[in-house]
Amino acid sequence: MATQYRLIIGTRNWSSWSLRPYLALRATGAKFDEVVIGLDRPQTKAEILAQSPAGRVPVLKITEAGETTTVFDSLAICETLADRFPQAGLWPQDWRTRALARSYAAEMHSGFAALRTALPMEIARTLPQPQLSDAVKADIARIVDAWTDALTRYGKDGGFLFGRFSVADCMYGPVVTRFRTYDIALPKIVDAYCTRMMALPAMQDWLTEAQKEVAGGLKRPQA
Repeated sequence: MATQYRLIIGTRNWSSWSLRPYLALRATGAKFDEVVIGLDRPQTKAEILAQSPAGRVPVLKITEAGETTTVFDSLAICETLADRFPQAGLWPQDWRTRALARSYAAEMHSGFAALRTALPMEIARTLPQPQLSDAVKADIARIVDAWTDALTRYGKDGGFLFGRFSVADCMYGPVVTRFRTYDIALPKIVDAYCTRMMALPAMQDWLTEAQKEVAGGLKRPQA
C-alpha cells in the first residue's frame, strides 16, 4: 500500500504556520489530502487536539505499512519532508549553504514577533499599512537585509533565497504575503523575489482558497 500523507491546516487566510509546510509538501510532488480546521471558533481547540496532542496546526500524518506517524510543528514537518524526499532538494547540497539556510529558517521560526503581531497574515486582503513601531521596522530591516544577502550570493542560481526553492523559502513565504498585504516598500531585488514567490502555483492555489474564505464572510473575531 502506498504511503499516505494528510496535512491538517488552519484557516488559509490567517494560518501562516500552515502555509509553510504546505509549500514544502507541494514542492515534493507527493499526493496528499488536506483537512482544514477553522480557527478562532469555540470548537477549534478540540478539533485540533483530536489531530495532535500539541493542540496546534499544522499537523502532518504519514501512514505507511499500516502505521500512522504524527508530525507537528511547521519546521519539523519541513525537515521530515526534506528527509523523505531528498530528490526535492529542500535543503542546499553544500553543507555551508545548508547550514546558513537552516539558520534563516530557524530565525524565522523563533523570531520576528513584533512583525507577526503588527502585520497578521491576511493573504487574501489588501489592508492599510498600520503605523510601524521601531521594533517592527527593525524586523523588516533584518529580513530585507538577510534576503538581499542570500539573493545576491545564491539567488542567481534559481531565483530563490538559496538558489533552488528550499525550506528557507517555505518559512518566509507568509512574510512575503504580509509585505504584499500591507504594501511594505522593498528594494528591487527583494520585491522581485516576492513576485516570484507569489507566482508559485502552490502559493496561487493557497491564495485562491483563501479568497474563497473571505468571499464567504470570514472575519477575525473582535478582541
